Amino acid sequence: MTHHDWKSVPVEQLNPKMTRRMISTDRLTVAKLELKKGAIVPEHSHHNEQFSMIESGALKFIFRDKEVVVRGGEVMAIPPNEPHAAEAVEDVVATDIFTPPREDWIRGDDAYLRRT
Repeated sequence: MTHHDWKSVPVEQLNPKMTRRMISTDRLTVAKLELKKGAIVPEHSHHNEQFSMIESGALKFIFRDKEVVVRGGEVMAIPPNEPHAAEAVEDVVATDIFTPPREDWIRGDDAYLRRT
């Protein structure tokens, strides 16, 4: 059993418009992301199933065949290997859950998020 307080989890400044706090176990990764309006997450895909829970603001998810704006109180479920991008249409606070863990993020192999 472990107890975590988001306030004590280190903040990673991924780029000027995006920060991330992350907690991982052997079965999942949970990340708290803050994106400023206009922040872009470039198109990518991963073998992880993803739930993106928007706490506040609005995040536009861009899929190959549609776009979906997800607002505070809503959740986007993304299946494994689904190419997607995102754009913050408002300042956003989101909690993302991934299973299995985001090994690329844990290794720091996430340059696509670190572009300015």
